[in-house]
Amino acid sequence: MARRKSSTRGYLFVSLVIAGLLWGVAHGSSDIQEPFDLPVVFEGVPDDLVITEQNSDVINIRVQGSRAALRNLKGERLQYAVDVSGARAGSADYDVPQEPVETPRGASVVSRSPSRVEVKFERRGSKVMAVRADLAGEPAEGFRVSSVVVEPPKVRVTGARRQVLRLNEAVTEAVDVTGLDGPVEREVGLNLGGQHVWVDEPGNVRVQIMIEAEPVEETPEENLQG
Repeated sequence: MARRKSSTRGYLFVSLVIAGLLWGVAHGSSDIQEPFDLPVVFEGVPDDLVITEQNSDVINIRVQGSRAALRNLKGERLQYAVDVSGARAGSADYDVPQEPVETPRGASVVSRSPSRVEVKFERRGSKVMAVRADLAGEPAEGFRVSSVVVEPPKVRVTGARRQVLRLNEAVTEAVDVTGLDGPVEREVGLNLGGQHVWVDEPGNVRVQIMIEAEPVEETPEENLQG
């Protein structure tokens, strides 16, 4: 009797192990879906144009496939390239194909959003303008800013033509002189005030600020004694 119970328990254990293995194999091989966000990259932008608007920065796709296939897809640097060569100033639409990326074996794209990329192009402009240091605060009591030197004194700014034409000068990021009683030098960036304008030669500018004691005014009595 004891031997029969032991055999029954053994069969039950083996059955449970086999069932677990079969469940694991079936679960591991069944298809699943996962979303991916693909950054939009524009290729072939004409030299005389600037992209100023687009309806989406990413294309969201849902990929269906085995866990192994999706795991391989996660390890890749995905992006959606849009060829805009031949574009003209104004707005244009570009279709997003059903499968914007090459998927590994055992996976496929089942949906994407948006299905079209809307882009606005504007004429490119360029202009050389003076650089002005933006000073914030006041030096220590009894001191003043005597001179400000910016290097380079001028920069060439490029970007969307209508935004470039609005600029009369390139202003630096604020340089705080609060409480200072001597010369100071800072490296700061430029604040061009537009999203679609940039400096042709990127980099910080150097601002040299001379701070000196305010001159002492002589009183009438001192003048007479002199």
